[in-house]
Amino acid sequence: MLAKLSTRPSLRRCAVTGTAGLALLGTGLPAADDPPPGLTRFYDQKVRWSACAGADMPKDLQCGKVTVPLDYSRPEKGTLDLALARYRATGESRGSVLLNFGGPGGQGVAQLAMDSKDFMGLTDGYDVVSFDPRGVGRSSPVSCGNASDDALDATDGNADLADPQAVLGKLREAAAECAEHSGPVLPHIGTVNAARDLDVMRDALGDDKLNYLGFSYGSRLGAVYAAQFPGKVGRMVLDGVDTLTEPLAEQGVVSAQGQQTALENFLTWCTDDIACPFGRNPREAREHVVQVVESLDEEPVPTDFGEEFSGQDFAGALAQGLYSRELWPSLQRAIAQLLEDGDTRGLEAFLSGGFLLPPLRAPHAGLTDPEDVPLDNLPAALMAVNCADDPDRPAAAQVGRDLGRLRARYERASPVFGRYRLTQVLMCYGRPKGTDYIRDEVKDVDTPRMLLVGTRGDPATPYRWTMETAERLGSSAVVLDNRGEGHTGYGSSRCVHRKVDAFLLYGTLPPDGSSCGSDHDAE
Repeated sequence: MLAKLSTRPSLRRCAVTGTAGLALLGTGLPAADDPPPGLTRFYDQKVRWSACAGADMPKDLQCGKVTVPLDYSRPEKGTLDLALARYRATGESRGSVLLNFGGPGGQGVAQLAMDSKDFMGLTDGYDVVSFDPRGVGRSSPVSCGNASDDALDATDGNADLADPQAVLGKLREAAAECAEHSGPVLPHIGTVNAARDLDVMRDALGDDKLNYLGFSYGSRLGAVYAAQFPGKVGRMVLDGVDTLTEPLAEQGVVSAQGQQTALENFLTWCTDDIACPFGRNPREAREHVVQVVESLDEEPVPTDFGEEFSGQDFAGALAQGLYSRELWPSLQRAIAQLLEDGDTRGLEAFLSGGFLLPPLRAPHAGLTDPEDVPLDNLPAALMAVNCADDPDRPAAAQVGRDLGRLRARYERASPVFGRYRLTQVLMCYGRPKGTDYIRDEVKDVDTPRMLLVGTRGDPATPYRWTMETAERLGSSAVVLDNRGEGHTGYGSSRCVHRKVDAFLLYGTLPPDGSSCGSDHDAE
């Protein structure tokens, strides 16, 4: 698990707060290359590194922090400390390359500790640095209490669609609970502010230009940075490219469809194994999964902590486990534990993201102790950022008119993930409007050429998003077509890995439109 808390958050909350949140932002205007008055002190700092404290932490991993304004439009009103970690360059360093592992809501510090081997090649020329963005992990983490229980009620098949005010009332209650549990950082979460944080980090690391590798949501963050600070872009790679234009309601349908496809691929793989808990027939296995979701929603099973594990919790755990083929054996075992023994612990680990993260303690004052990071921080932060980045807020009458149609559309997209994804979208409804900066302004960037990696079988960020975002960013974008499976390409394809490293280390770009074969090795 991510943390040890005196009161354990509900699993239902963890399952359904995945892609939504409050939408209050500071300035959405591009920042100048030189820090404006009031921000100079943030650009004058240097990171002070020390060994990362924590059980089984890599001995060569160092931890530090940077301080950023809570509100860039009013920097005198308070500050945040953001957690960083780095592996130092093994030879002469040409500066840093910053990594963002996506989410939004992914903990960069712990992820770098766990996946260090994937990035050691970059230490031939760089300090490799990652960070916990504002609202995430050790950087003032957000939480939503039991907020999504209300949102689940709003999407329930028995919800009163004739009373949109009642539906919106439940969503407003959920928004208030998120605000109560998250503190002052919540109104200032969002990619516009996170990109400004990224520039403070760049300067604190002593780099004139930002060299950057962003996965999934990290591609959105990189694109927003390029629009805000075009003169500060160095070598930038966006892998698993996010959309910059589609509304959350459309993104939710795409996610449901992609995860349904990934589930069917997983079940085809699973049913080849005599130990598959769904049997040996893929079609029957698909029907069995739907039955499990429906059965658990009707009669949730108890967990070791006294909470209930529902069908939506099951869908959320599946969604996490399907992102990578490397997780499939663990996911199969976790499902078998549930179906054969009623043991939810394996799936709970997928649901919270806790199976990914090593024990870690940050020794720097001002950072959140890992034991105080809420269990729902990953989905709550993902929710908050996605809503802050989305300007669409339907009126009450539109919610009532469209909810039934939306529910049917999502269920057609996926009988397993449809309701789960719709709930995540609805968590934005009735909340303040998000920024329109990304949709309106992040385009035709005037930067050095950047590398965009799209994977054909990606269940989370479809390949067409890579092409659409490349066209939107303009002539700076170079596309690498990864003809493989899974979410992002760098960690699963040796071909992609080589080409990304060659660009970051030596500036060697592949031709636009070139590809990596599905065997992850051939061109």
